[in-house]
Amino acid sequence: METVLRGAKKGINTTLELAKTIVPIYFIITFLNHTPIMLWISHLFSPLMGLLGLPGEASVVLALGYWFNLYGAVGAIMTLNLSVQQITNLGLMLTISHNLLLETAITKRMGAPTWLTMSLRIGMSLLTGIVFNALLSLIL
Repeated sequence: METVLRGAKKGINTTLELAKTIVPIYFIITFLNHTPIMLWISHLFSPLMGLLGLPGEASVVLALGYWFNLYGAVGAIMTLNLSVQQITNLGLMLTISHNLLLETAITKRMGAPTWLTMSLRIGMSLLTGIVFNALLSLIL
């Protein structure tokens, strides 16, 4: 019984910790969806995002995941009306390149050039997203 209580307490603490990131971002992106700002972002990034099979506003999800963490991206992705294919593509891309600020600092301390590390991760993420979208377009 003690193990169950300890596990439940850790589960609740983890949920509350994740909610500190996910919930505020969810509300911020929901608010932005009702302003001209999201429309502007969508139009600005639509050409690139179109190559990935994503709407322009999905660029916010990528930016949050790339520069901060996956939990911010989860909070943003929940506010968008995306298909399973689009969410899968975003998840695949963010698996390759996420939390760049922290992880690039770590790789820099290990001796890797910052520009090279970031370029490779973002480049491979985008290339993977383009290829995944193209393959699914052929299949579906």
